[in-house]
Amino acid sequence: MKENIVKEKGYAFAVKTVLLCKQLTENKKEFILSRQLLRSGTAIGALVRESEQAESKADFIHKLSIALKEANETDYWVSLLKDTGYISLIEYKEMTYSIQELLRLLISIIKRTKENLK
Repeated sequence: MKENIVKEKGYAFAVKTVLLCKQLTENKKEFILSRQLLRSGTAIGALVRESEQAESKADFIHKLSIALKEANETDYWVSLLKDTGYISLIEYKEMTYSIQELLRLLISIIKRTKENLK
C-alpha cells in the first residue's frame, strides 16, 4: 500500500491539536479560542481523508483547498494564542512548524493536480 504523507501528518497534527486544546481547557481555563483551534486543526486531516474518496479530480482539489483554508485559519489561532500568552513560544514553534509543513504539502498537491488536469 502506498504511503500517504499528508494523511499521516494531518492525523498527527490533529492529535497534537487535541492535546493542546485539552491542556488549554484544563490548565488555562480557556474555552473559546481553544474550541476554534480544535475545530480548524482537526478539520485539516479530516478533509484530507475525505479527499481520498473524491468523486472527481475537481472534487479532490476542492476538498484539499478547504483543508488548506483550515490550515491557514489554524495558523491564525495558534499565533493569537501565543500573542495572548495562552501558549509558550516552544508550543507555538512546534505547532507552527507542523502547520507550515502541512501548508507546503497541500499547496504542492493542489498545484500538481491542477497541472495534471490540463
